[in-house]
Amino acid sequence: MKRGRGSRQNQRHLGHSPARAARCLHVFIPLVFIPLSLACVLASSLTFARAAPRPQDELTPLQREIKVQTARLSSADVEERREAVTRLGAMRRPESSRAAAPALKDSAAIVRATAAHAVLSLEGGEAAALILPLLKDRDEFVRREAAYSLGLTRSGAGVEALVAAVESDKKPSVRGAAAVALGQIGDPRAVAALSGALTRRLPAPGLFNRVRRAKAEEDEFVRRAAAVALGQIGSGDGVPALVEALSNERTPGDVRRESARALGLIGDARAVPALRSALTAKDPYLSSIAFEALRKIDPQSATRPG
Repeated sequence: MKRGRGSRQNQRHLGHSPARAARCLHVFIPLVFIPLSLACVLASSLTFARAAPRPQDELTPLQREIKVQTARLSSADVEERREAVTRLGAMRRPESSRAAAPALKDSAAIVRATAAHAVLSLEGGEAAALILPLLKDRDEFVRREAAYSLGLTRSGAGVEALVAAVESDKKPSVRGAAAVALGQIGDPRAVAALSGALTRRLPAPGLFNRVRRAKAEEDEFVRRAAAVALGQIGSGDGVPALVEALSNERTPGDVRRESARALGLIGDARAVPALRSALTAKDPYLSSIAFEALRKIDPQSATRPG
């Protein structure tokens, strides 16, 4: 009994009575949990700050590079704008091609011409629609590059405009580029215009007439491109013009060779007589090409020249 009373007295002396203990806990708990709650809030804030990236960090490396090059398109320096367009085109992605599209209307011809190639990562029809207006550009170089680019789209959307360029553009470089493009697209609607370009002839240049001689050489480039394109298209409607070009000994050698090659690609029997005649041509390259063409069309008619 004394021991029990002593224990209770000790507890009261030490302040461990039940009521006292409850009061201590009532004070102690808030002191512990308030700082802990604050720490949790701070930790959550730091975690959110790390988890929520800045807008710039949300961009992929490709997107950042496109953004950088797009900003350069506003430069006052022509060469910087041209380089930016070149880099956008080199990425070979639809999004980079779309970023380069505004440069198609740049004030500098070199930038517009470069942009005609930079948009080629877009779907064919979309790219062709963007490039087509450049076929009427005031600058010859831009029109030429636009024609080449349209061929690379392989889109039929550019055929009519390219046909018009073959028939009426004042510059042989543009007409030739348009012919090349039509061959790459391979649309039979172009056969009539290409046949006309192939059979169109200029007067023979005089010995001292340099202007006429240069014009004849330019015309040869267009005719050669037309012959190649007719072979790529492969339509029988192109055979008469090709036979005419091959059979005429006044036709430039390159044009005759490409005409023979195109006839072999088309494979129409109407070409056999002209090809057999070409087997004995003085031009060994022409006779060899004619032989290979005959082997495709009528192997029995093919006898190796010489």
